[in-house]
Amino acid sequence: MRIFVQMNFLKTMKQFLKTAAAVIAGCLIAGGIMIFIFFGIIGSLASLGKSQPAIPHSAVLRIDLSTVQLGEQTREADLITAVSGNQMQVLGILDAVRAVNTAASDPAIRYIYLKPDMAAGGMAEIEELRQAISGFRKSGKAVISYIENPTNAGFYLASASDKVYMTPHAGGMNMFAGISSQMVFLKDILSRFGVNVQLIRHGKYKSAGEMFVRNEASPENLAQNQELVDALWDSWSSSIAESRGLSKGALDSMIDGLELNVPEDFLNAGLVDGLLTSDEMEIRLKEYFDASGSEKPAMVSLADYAAAKVVPDFRAENRVAVIYADGNIIDGSEEQQVAGDRFARMISEIRKDESIKAVVLRVNSPGGSVLAAEKIRDEIMLLTEEKPVIASFGDYAASGGYWISAGCDYIFTNSSTITGSIGVFSMIPDFSKTLDDIAHINVTTVNSNAHSDIYSCLRPLTGRETAYMQESVESIYRTFTGLVAEGRSLDTEYVDSIAQGRVWSGDDALRLRLADMKGTLTDALNYAVTASGAGGELDEWDIVEYPKPMTAIEMLIQSLGGYVSASVFKDTPFADVEAAFKDWDHSRSGQVYARLPYELEIIK
Repeated sequence: MRIFVQMNFLKTMKQFLKTAAAVIAGCLIAGGIMIFIFFGIIGSLASLGKSQPAIPHSAVLRIDLSTVQLGEQTREADLITAVSGNQMQVLGILDAVRAVNTAASDPAIRYIYLKPDMAAGGMAEIEELRQAISGFRKSGKAVISYIENPTNAGFYLASASDKVYMTPHAGGMNMFAGISSQMVFLKDILSRFGVNVQLIRHGKYKSAGEMFVRNEASPENLAQNQELVDALWDSWSSSIAESRGLSKGALDSMIDGLELNVPEDFLNAGLVDGLLTSDEMEIRLKEYFDASGSEKPAMVSLADYAAAKVVPDFRAENRVAVIYADGNIIDGSEEQQVAGDRFARMISEIRKDESIKAVVLRVNSPGGSVLAAEKIRDEIMLLTEEKPVIASFGDYAASGGYWISAGCDYIFTNSSTITGSIGVFSMIPDFSKTLDDIAHINVTTVNSNAHSDIYSCLRPLTGRETAYMQESVESIYRTFTGLVAEGRSLDTEYVDSIAQGRVWSGDDALRLRLADMKGTLTDALNYAVTASGAGGELDEWDIVEYPKPMTAIEMLIQSLGGYVSASVFKDTPFADVEAAFKDWDHSRSGQVYARLPYELEIIK
């Protein structure tokens, strides 16, 4: 019992130090809180009288992606980072696309000036913006791009323009080199600390947890990642090459041969139409605006234009709801993720709202808790009995993200979507060697039953316990493939053959019948309106979004309610692993997950 007392003492001391640190931190920020609240109140009061941004009678729509970040939903900057000036505005992809579409028929907008450098957002969101820009050109108005720091995303967007110009200066950073993903493996370092991760999974491609039990990728994992990266790049590079009058092979050859270095290389390759300094670009913009080149065009930002033009239509007779399943699927009611209980309640309320005639489920999730996914899916299935429910895939609709989507009436996907990952896993780390060999701590366990400490993480599983856990995983995998087969009208055997935890691109999902049509969130909304049978076009309906984005004040209050720490692994190869498993703790040992192995951060 001595060790037990010592461990309790250490635990008590740890809690004491943690509490003391929290008190000290609270004292340090107490004065700051009042300042931020003061500014928040002033800002809120000011916003009451704030009118919509004024749009000049003749202007250029400026899309500068160094000042705005594409996201799933438009949201306010939190007060702390807004005051410090360190946060870009987040503009939801639906608002961005609707703004571009509106500008196409707005006589006040003469053309679009696109600056795609530092484009921030998911691949699917960038794909949807590019499609909107291409649609804008069909109105007969021009799109002019200017690039200073070449990137994959920048060229992908700019290639949809009528004219692409680049700075002649060679100081810009060239990152137009194809897309890449990295996988991190931790077995060796964990072994040095005596940690043995016991992984139970179904699916030879279900690589979730593989980074903990291997020191390199399995052949299956390596193969699926290579095919995924190739598929994503094929979609982007084909669009770039076609728009610039090149073959994909020629473009790949230039990139592989490191032939695109200084700006002159891009000009000679036909990737840009001219090299202009910023001053020369200003002159060219005047010429596009006015033939005489004497008038400096008024510029309106995409965010301001969206705020002025993309507004709710409260007079509309019918409403269509967009449910943003954006983030990890977790248990409970947490505000910032796709929390099972919170989303189940929200979907139930939408089902009972008779003014909502159709629903689009926008999925941008790598998955997570099976229990939470089941709760959400149960409510979605009830919702489909009352109204059409159309799924729209964003960057991710994988594992648990696909679990909640499979029963929808129709599924739209982007080419850049990462989906599939139909598989499940569980893992229980064993720290017994860490305690014995490294920490030199002895533990005596007293159980009421033979396997009471199965999830203690203080001993390895027995063969019988591993089989017990495997059966749980197998049972849930059968449930997963069964609901996919039912929702997609496929044979269970076929689903199993394309499942096994395999990750697919959106184009592959269409080929495999895991999705119905390539299309954007706007396409899904148009389809939902038609499927409702209520009549009218989308622009005659009111679009309501769920959940409502948190206000700046709400974010401040939430951040003050708990300890918020910066990521230890920010900007390192471990950041994606940390993001995937940041919600895991000791209490979740043995929990079964339907989740991607990590959030693939594609260098774009």
